[in-house]
Amino acid sequence: MLESKNYIAIDLGASSGRVMLSSITSYKLSIEECYRFPNEPIEQDGSLRWDFEKLFSEIKTGIAAAVKKCGGNIESIGVDSWGVDFGFIDMAGQLIGNPYHYRDSRTDGMMEKAFAVMPKRKIYEDTGVQFLQLNTLYQVLAMSHSNSDILQKAYKLLFIADLVTYFLCGRIFSESTIASTSQMLDVRKLGWSTSIFKELQLPIELMADLVAPGTSLGTLKKELQIELGCGPIPVVAVASHDTASAVAAVPAAQDSWAYISSGTWSLIGVEIPDAIINDETFEYGFANEVGVGGKNRLLKDLMGMWLIQECFRQWQEEGTVFKYADIVEIAEKATPFTAIIDTDDHDLFSPGKMEDKINICLKKTGQKAICDKGQIIRVVLESLAFKYRDTLRQLEDITKRKINVVHIVGGGSQNELLSQFAADAIGCKVVCGPVEATSIGNIIVQALAAKQIDSLSHARDIIGRSSDLKEYLPINHNKWNKAQSDLKAVCN
Repeated sequence: MLESKNYIAIDLGASSGRVMLSSITSYKLSIEECYRFPNEPIEQDGSLRWDFEKLFSEIKTGIAAAVKKCGGNIESIGVDSWGVDFGFIDMAGQLIGNPYHYRDSRTDGMMEKAFAVMPKRKIYEDTGVQFLQLNTLYQVLAMSHSNSDILQKAYKLLFIADLVTYFLCGRIFSESTIASTSQMLDVRKLGWSTSIFKELQLPIELMADLVAPGTSLGTLKKELQIELGCGPIPVVAVASHDTASAVAAVPAAQDSWAYISSGTWSLIGVEIPDAIINDETFEYGFANEVGVGGKNRLLKDLMGMWLIQECFRQWQEEGTVFKYADIVEIAEKATPFTAIIDTDDHDLFSPGKMEDKINICLKKTGQKAICDKGQIIRVVLESLAFKYRDTLRQLEDITKRKINVVHIVGGGSQNELLSQFAADAIGCKVVCGPVEATSIGNIIVQALAAKQIDSLSHARDIIGRSSDLKEYLPINHNKWNKAQSDLKAVCN
C-alpha cells in the first residue's frame, strides 16, 4: 500500500481565506476545504487595514476543524498569502497595530518621491520588480515620510503569511518568494538590497532573515496545541507568496508554457532559470520573483476579476444581486467587441463605484458609456483576454521562445467564457485547472520538505493525474486579431 500523509494548507487571499486538508501518496493527491472565511479590509483611523486578530482567530478555527477531521494525524502545516502587505512586531514579539491594506491611499505619490532620490532604472536594476504603488517599498517609504509611530516602535517587518506563521510557531523570518514581491530584495543575490535601504534612508535592520521554501521552522506553540487539541505539528515555510505556490502547482509537462494565476489579480508569466533584468523587461514592466525549486518567475501583475467583483459590489449596494455563476450567462448575451478598456488603468485601482469608473475610462478614450450590466462584464472579460495576449507576446519577445500552451490556475480558471476568450485572443491551447492551485502548491512544498515527493516535476505529475483539467482551443483567433486592431483604432 502506498504511504499516505496529511498536510494542512492555510491559504489567505485578499477577499477570503481557506484552511485546506490534503492527503498525498507518491501517485495521487486529494484536497478538501475544511473551513472558509471572509477576509475584508476595515476602516481604522482614516486608513484601510486588515483585521489581524479576526484573521488569526478564523485560522485557528480552521486548523482545529482540519485536525479533528483526520484525527490529529498531520505531517505539517504551511501558510501562504497575497504579497506586499506586512505587519510589524515589537521587541516583545507583539504585533504593532493592524497591518495596512495595499489599496490604502497613503502610498499615493510615493513612487515619484522615491524616483526623486533614486532613479527608477536603478531601483529596477537592483530588484527586477514591476513598479506598483502598492509594493512594500512604497508602503514603508510612506510611513517613513509621515514619521509613523509604528515605524519607530518596530523590531521586525513580517509579510502577512510569515506574520501568521510567526504567531503559529514563534519563528521570525522572511520567506524568499514573498520577500521578492516587496521591491526591496536583490533578486539576483537573494538578499535585501542594501542600496535601496541606503539611498531611501530606510532601516534595513527591520528586515528578517531570509529562508527558502521548504524550510522547517519548528512546531506549533504549546498554548496553541492545547487550544486546538493537537500535538506538536511541524510548521514549514512554504512558498509564502500565493502566486509562487500556484505556479508550483501548474501541471505542465513541457517547456514552452506560460501561466495565468487568475483571481482578484491576473498574474501572467513564465518560469525561467534565472532573473532577466534588462531594458526590455524594464520597458514592458515585468517582475522577477523567486519561485520554488530555484526557479525565477518572470511575470506581470494585471488587474483581474477585481473589476467584476467591484461591479457586483456596486450593483448589490444599488439593489441588484448577481452571483459569479451569472457572469457567463449575462455576458454571453451581450454584443461582442463593442468597446475596449485598459484593465490596468490607475483609475480602476481603488474600491467603489466600478461601473462608473469603467465608463469614465471609456469616455476618456472616445468611446461610449455602457448602461447594460452584461455588456460591461463582456467588455471587461474581452479586455482582459486582449491584455493576456499582449502580455504573452511581450514574454515571447523577452525570452525568445514561442509559448505553445497557457495554463490558467486558480478560481478564475472556472470562468469558461474568459478561458475561451483567452484561447481565441492568444491563439493557442489553454488548459484550465487546478482551481485550488495555491493550496495545492502550498502542500506540495510541504511534501517536498517531508521528502515524500522527490522533485517539482514529480509533484506536477501527481497534480496532473489528480486534477480535473479542461482544455480550450482557439476558434476565432483571426476575428479576435481584427477586433483588437479595430477597437484600438477608435480610442483616443
